[in-house]
Order: sequence, then C-alpha cells, then structure tokens
Amino acid sequence: MDNIQYILNGMVREALSPQTAAVAIAVIGLNIHFGFTGLLNMGQSAFMLLGAYGFAISIWHGLPMILGILFGFGAAFIFALILGAPTLKLRGDYLAIVTISAAEIIRYVGRSALLVDFTGSAQGIPGSKYTTAFDNLSFFGNGSFTLIPFNYRDVADGAAWVRVIGWILVVAVITLIVLRLRRGGAFEGIAQAALTALMFVVGIFLIFFLFPVPYLSSEWWVRFVAWALVFACTAVVFLLVRSPWGRALRGIREDEDAIRSLGKNVFAIKMQALVIGGLFGALGGMVYVLSSSVQPDSMGRSLTFFCYTALLLGGAATIFGPVLGSVLFFAGRIGIKYIAATYVPDSVMSGQQTEQFSYIVVGVALMLLVIFRPQGILGNKRELRFNV
Repeated sequence: MDNIQYILNGMVREALSPQTAAVAIAVIGLNIHFGFTGLLNMGQSAFMLLGAYGFAISIWHGLPMILGILFGFGAAFIFALILGAPTLKLRGDYLAIVTISAAEIIRYVGRSALLVDFTGSAQGIPGSKYTTAFDNLSFFGNGSFTLIPFNYRDVADGAAWVRVIGWILVVAVITLIVLRLRRGGAFEGIAQAALTALMFVVGIFLIFFLFPVPYLSSEWWVRFVAWALVFACTAVVFLLVRSPWGRALRGIREDEDAIRSLGKNVFAIKMQALVIGGLFGALGGMVYVLSSSVQPDSMGRSLTFFCYTALLLGGAATIFGPVLGSVLFFAGRIGIKYIAATYVPDSVMSGQQTEQFSYIVVGVALMLLVIFRPQGILGNKRELRFNV
C-alpha cells in the first residue's frame, strides 16, 4: 500500500508541476492551429522558446517584468508573421516540414556562441537571472506547507481502507467529469455550469486530501499562477470557438475552398489562428522557465511531439482536451517510471532504463489510441475531417 501511495504521490506532483501547466497552455495554442484550423504546425516549441527568450533576456538586462512579457509576445508575433506569410498556402506534410525546420533554426540560433551575452548559448540562462521579480509578487509568505492541511492521515490514522475509499471516489468523480465533457453542454446554463464547477472542486479537494504534497511557498506561487493561466486560456478559447470567427476556423479545417467561395479571406483567418496559437505557445514558454532555466535544447522538436501526444490523447478540437491530455501524459509517464523502478529489479532494468521504458510505453499507448480511438478521450469523430 505504501508503494502505491508513493507512486500516486509522484504522479500528482508531476500533474501539478509548472512544466505540465506550461505544456497545457502550449497545447491549447496548438489546438487552435491543428484542432480547430487544421494547420499541421510542427514548430510550436519555437513559439515557446521565443516567448521564454523574450521574457528572460529582457528581465536579465534590467527591464521590468511587464516589458519582458510584452517582448516575449512580440517575438512570437513577429515569428508567426514571418513564418505564416510564405507557408500558410502549403498543406499537410509540406507545412509540417517547413514549421519543424523553422523551429530547429530558432533552437540552433539560441545555441549559437555568437549570442552568448543574450541567450547564454547552449548553457542557457539560469533562472536566478530573471525570476526574482516574479517571486517578489508572491503573497504566499515563507516556509513550506500543504495546500489542504486536513488529509487522509487525519482519518483513522491513515488506514488503508480510508485511502482505498478515497481512490474510488476520485476515480468516480473524474469519470463523471469526463463523461459530462464528452457529452457536451457541461457549461450550458447556470445550473449545468455550477454542477460541473462543483464536481471540479470536489475532485480537486479529494486529490489533495489523498495526496498531501508539501511545497515551499515560492513553489506554490509558481503552480498557482501557472494553473490560473491554464484555466484563463481555456476560458478564452471557449469564447473564441463559439464566436463567428471560431466557426470560420472549423469551416477552413473541413473545406477551405467552400469558405473561400463565401467571400472569406482564408489566408487572413489562417494567419490570425497562427498568431493567436503562437501567442499561447509563447505564454507557455514563459511559464515553462519560471521554475527552471532557459535551455534551447529543452524546447526542441521533442517538446512539440509531446504537445501533439497530449493533444491527441485529450482530444483535438475540444476545449478541455489539451489540459486533460497534458496532465494524463506527464502523470502517466511518471507513473510508469515509478512502477518500473519500484517493482522491476535493478538487474532487469536500471533507473536510467526506466525513464526510457516510460517513453516506450507512452508511445505504444499513443499508437493504440490513434488506432482504436483517434478522436481522443474527449473528442468527437465528426471533428476529424481535416482538409490538410
């Protein structure tokens, strides 16, 4: 039982991490590109890296944090214009090749020794150079604490039956939330929205009740801001896709020639989608480096592939799919790693091999998902008609 608790605690820690939230924000932007518009953008990591560089370099060289945020968004905006102008007329694999190449160019420029005074070259920019201003905004005080002091240890001295019942309740609540989101209409009307919100609150309380993870105040501050931004970005996309502009995106994804015949400027709408999704990616990049450092290799093509994995897992062209997919991807990978490390002898698989094994299992799971449920957990098969 203690081993299971250890594994689940590790999964919750990973699910709550700022990097998971940052990737969720980037996947929300990728969902605008691929899910709603049908743009096969394989360079989302470039938007993340540019956002992180604009944010970190500006603060490192003495500018206020607000200007650093604006420079991060500005760099992503300019990159989207430069990338989109010659490439948005391409479709499918050709667009994917161009965008992944552009992302690699950005990464190699960041690694260049000629820019060591700005990007830190391959070593990157340490977090201590740019995070102080952000940390000073914290209202969490000092010290270490758990978010909810009352937890399973306070009931029957943390007996096994308390945890088992709690796990069953968590699974039940999460299942109900997923079913409501898949059915649609979870936020239609005040009553439905209130019920869905209540289920989210109960689920979050149960998770923190069963998995009391202590963090320093500064670590809670980063997590609070990161996940607040995730929910804010989700709300923005919810409003965007319900607007006439959002319906135009879906039309372009399914048949852009039909949209063009109605007098719509397809190129302009695609450019808008590329810019907005790229700005989400830049915001994700800024959040990604708040608790670490700006390393160009940490935001390379593998991160774009992780974003696509999370998007396909949660469901493309859905509102909550990017968030659910990101949490499941990172938490599931850590769970596989911890299970292998706990139950597989070192003579069979070393600690380093468990890391590699976790990616293999996730890759196989993604293949099975694409074969047997290509729409993802929350997706709809009718949303798979891409004109790419």
